[in-house]
This record gives sequence, structure tokens and C-alpha cells, in this order.
Amino acid sequence: MKTLIVDDEPIARRVLCEELEAIPQVEIVGEAENGKQALERIAELKPDLVFLDLQMPVMGGFEVVRNLGSSGNLPVIVVVTAFDQYAIEAFDAGAVDYLLKPVGEGRLRKAVERARQLLSDPVEVANNIAKIASAAPRSIPLTNRKIVGRNGGEYILLDPDEILAFLAEGEVVWIVANKNRLVATQTLAALEEGLKEQQFRRVHRNAIVNVNHVRKMSAMSSQRWMLTLSNGLQVVVSKRQAHNIRMLLHW
Repeated sequence: MKTLIVDDEPIARRVLCEELEAIPQVEIVGEAENGKQALERIAELKPDLVFLDLQMPVMGGFEVVRNLGSSGNLPVIVVVTAFDQYAIEAFDAGAVDYLLKPVGEGRLRKAVERARQLLSDPVEVANNIAKIASAAPRSIPLTNRKIVGRNGGEYILLDPDEILAFLAEGEVVWIVANKNRLVATQTLAALEEGLKEQQFRRVHRNAIVNVNHVRKMSAMSSQRWMLTLSNGLQVVVSKRQAHNIRMLLHW
């Protein structure tokens, strides 16, 4: 089965790719990092099977499904998500196949086998896509979204309220939580886009903070500020972001 992997997290794509390469009937023909790119790759590569992340910048997984059209070459869609309570409840009710991150090997093999069986029945493939589209909630509360961090070989799911800041150091983006630091699976720009409607704000080109954890704001100069977070961490606010952060905090 020609297979496309769609996920905005490079590490998640690599892990899934490695797992799928161990399954003989799977041939990975491409990857996509957002929904718009996914639609282009589906049209170009005509995959039999697509592993589709739900939460991505530019265009999410549900939008991809709604834009697939009704062509005769529809792929089997297997939804992959870190955690989405509303979507999972809908999928369980409609018997739609989905995988929770981090994806287990046994569960992945079952999903591939189910996809292989579906491919012999184009009507069922179309029904599968219709079920996913109908499961899309009109509005998913952002507070229910999880953020994935990595600690060695483990992937940890965090609530947004647990996170104090995201700090970039070269190629690595750190998630600063209450008691530890984890490696983020997305770039700082992708995190900013995905969290822009929540309590997170960019304060520096290398830092995003949770404003609910700001405990003190100290003037370093007329245009530069130092934020002290609830764990004592201090983060400099750049001149470019100083005005926005002061307005946000009602200073």
C-alpha cells in the first residue's frame, strides 16, 4: 500500500515512518507537514493510505478530509492525534479508525490491516472519509488540546496550563514545565501558530511564555523588560514585543 504520513511534527513523522517500515505491505511514498501540503501530495502521489494528524497549522486534518472531494481514487484515512477528547468520542461512536500518540506497534499493525481490507471496497473507503468529516466538531475547546514533549524515548502529554514557557536554544526548543524540561516536537514558529488563541505570547525571537505564569515584570530600560515566571525563571522581553506584552498584562 502506497502510504503518506501527514504531521507537522518532524519527530512524530520520523517515529511513525520507522514503525511503518517494519510492516511488509507498506510502502512510504511521501510526507507532508501541513494540511495544504497534504492535499497537494495526495493529488500528486495518489496514496492508498494516509496517516493524518488532526492538529496542524495552515490547515488541520479535518479540513484536509473535507477538501478531498469525491474522486474515484480516495485513500483510506487513519487519523493520528495526541489527544482530542471530542474527536475521539465521535470516532468511537462512528467506528472510525484513529491512533493516539505515541502510536503502539500492535495498534499500528491493526490499523494497516484494516486499511488493506477497506481498499478492496471503494464505497467503504468513501464512507470512512464521510464518517471522519461528520465527526469534525464545529469548535474544539483549545483548553482540551495537549502539547507533546519528549524525554529521551518517551513522549509526554502536557496540558497547556502546566507549561510556563517555550525556549529555543539553537535547533532545540525546550518546554519548561512546572518541575522539568522536555524537548518540544515542533518549532517555535509552529508552536506560536498553534497556541495563538491561548494564554501564550511570543516575548522574544527565542521565547514564548504562558502569561498566566508571569509573576513579575521589571524594567531593564525604557524599552526592555524582564519577566519572572512562577518558578523563578527570568525571560527577557525584546524591544519589538515590549508594547504587546505590556498591553496583554494590562500594565
